[in-house]
Amino acid sequence: MKSKASKGGISVTTLVSKWGNSLAIRIPNHVAEMLSIENGSEMEMVVEGQEIKLIPMKQRPTLEELLAKVTPENRHHEVDFGEAEGAELL
Repeated sequence: MKSKASKGGISVTTLVSKWGNSLAIRIPNHVAEMLSIENGSEMEMVVEGQEIKLIPMKQRPTLEELLAKVTPENRHHEVDFGEAEGAELL
């Protein structure tokens, strides 16, 4: 694989290889690290004309990350659904 600087980023030359019934490319480690891509990361593949763009999908936030965004201003009030009538958990 060869790497070189280009406008706004880097350009990498890599080989296409057979993988089962499909074709695959390898993402160099330094590129994967730059984009926080790891084994199992989801990628969006966009085909435009004769070009393929691979775009890393945003990873789902953890519960801790979501809870860190809760503020007194964006919290809702408790909702009363009435008395328990069956096998609801209390």
